[in-house]
Amino acid sequence: VVVFGASSGIGRLTALEMAKRGAKICTVARSVEGLKSLVEEIEAGGGEAFYVEADAADFNQVKAAAEKCVERYGRIDTWIHSAAAFLFSSVENTEPEEYKRLIEVNLLGQIYGAKAALPFMKERGGALIHVTSVEAWRTAPFQSAYGASKHGVQGFLQVLRVELAHQEIPVSVTEILPAAINTPIYEKGRNKMPFKMRPVPPIYHPQIVTDAII
Repeated sequence: VVVFGASSGIGRLTALEMAKRGAKICTVARSVEGLKSLVEEIEAGGGEAFYVEADAADFNQVKAAAEKCVERYGRIDTWIHSAAAFLFSSVENTEPEEYKRLIEVNLLGQIYGAKAALPFMKERGGALIHVTSVEAWRTAPFQSAYGASKHGVQGFLQVLRVELAHQEIPVSVTEILPAAINTPIYEKGRNKMPFKMRPVPPIYHPQIVTDAII
């Protein structure tokens, strides 16, 4: 199982839960510190894992992560993509380069993940699991870049799912759309507003998302 965006939040908890169930885990993110502690925690629990540092916005790095997983474990059965960037800002105050970065990480990153994993999954079959957001359906104020990126992923996955079914390729495509989840994204995301970022309640524990993924 490849977990992209595994250093914290939903991705981290998912990697831990998958490892408990016997999966060999390739953890991927930009935060090496977070990945190292995750691998140590998995190994301490008797699981097997390693980490790859990669930026979701760089296709070559995403592709290299897939290749390293196959090199180590022989195959990829499941690719879970939960890496995301977050910005809290009005449209007027969101700069073009900020839109570009969120689209690269949140939309292109998800596309790159699917394209990197598929060549290794087409023959044997497997699962692509993409964590997006309820904002793929309805975007909240001051989150235009985030919401636009999540809408884009949903459109991409709709097409991918139909194309794979038409070609009878045994790879499932699942989109997980969490509502407000208690993760570090609200602390790590950039806030350009004069007040603290807070999710729209009710706020859920990330375990419910992990349970859905599993």
